[in-house]
Amino acid sequence: MSEKHMKPNLSQSDVAEMVKRLYSLSPSEIRSLPSYDDQNFYVSAIEGGEYVLKIMNSRDSQNPNLIEVQTCAMSLLHQKGLPAQTALANTSGQLMSLEEVDCGYGYQKYLVRLLTYLPGTTISKAPLTPQLLYETGKTAARMDQILQEMEHPHLSILQRENFIWSLSHFLLLETYIYVLDGDPLQEIVKSVFHQYKTTVVTKRSDLRKCINHGDFNDLNILVQPDESDGYKISGILDFGDMNSGYYIHELAINIMYMMTEHPKPIEVGGPVLAGWESVLPLNEAEKDCLYVLVLSRFCQSLVLARYSVTMHPENAEYLMISSRRGVHILRQLWELGKEQVEKVWFESAAQFSDRK
Repeated sequence: MSEKHMKPNLSQSDVAEMVKRLYSLSPSEIRSLPSYDDQNFYVSAIEGGEYVLKIMNSRDSQNPNLIEVQTCAMSLLHQKGLPAQTALANTSGQLMSLEEVDCGYGYQKYLVRLLTYLPGTTISKAPLTPQLLYETGKTAARMDQILQEMEHPHLSILQRENFIWSLSHFLLLETYIYVLDGDPLQEIVKSVFHQYKTTVVTKRSDLRKCINHGDFNDLNILVQPDESDGYKISGILDFGDMNSGYYIHELAINIMYMMTEHPKPIEVGGPVLAGWESVLPLNEAEKDCLYVLVLSRFCQSLVLARYSVTMHPENAEYLMISSRRGVHILRQLWELGKEQVEKVWFESAAQFSDRK
């Protein structure tokens, strides 16, 4: 089956029928929400309540145990006071169901869940003040702390050894390096591979293990205005990249994506780090690996975007616009070097914590 036929393509009338049949709700409003692989719909019900109907792509729908673990993680975070969505039981008492639908290329099976709707706008549209950056770091650390408490019979499924987006398996990216042939960026990426091998791999036994959300980025964090003319975090979205990893991975991912949205990227690390360490202070090995892991996440994003262009040339403009800024920041971080970047981040984090 081709990749483009994996994504569901339900109409609004299909959604209305599905919501009525599975959840006994009558939609008063349905609108499509953005999604890369799946299909998401905002649903407002006549009976009251706002929801998101999530229809998984046919490939991921073949792995219900993984989706079940992700749904369990969301529920646990919600119970512990973090703003995560929860799944509603359908008329059969199940949190998800496998629905057979013909989206124009034959009948395929899609996993369907109805999730609570979280208000807010993505953090990418909010001014990234030091205080808001601090809150993202604090929330990321608290999230991983809670996920580490999770119990589920299928928890081992999160090992995901061939998952290309896992920072534990960053070196899988070496097989894609050819997409940068002839680009000066290739030498930087190769150099990051080398640093990862000599810094992260050699210190891995001293890094603390946990379960990572794995994609705590600028589009997966929702914010709302607070009482002090700033913003507060109102939602954590998209648990599709959850994997068994290390605490320091989550921090590196969070810093990397906040850098892509900030006018002075180098200044992001300090406040995010301060927020993280207010919950989970780093050990020496974690401190030593942070710079390389932030660079590693930039490499994953840029190389896989370039690879996607070769697979989907029709999306080239969109994919390259979103990665162009990342190239600039990666080069800036690389040219400044580990010692200088760490100095900025750790001194800034200390100053921020002193003011708290």
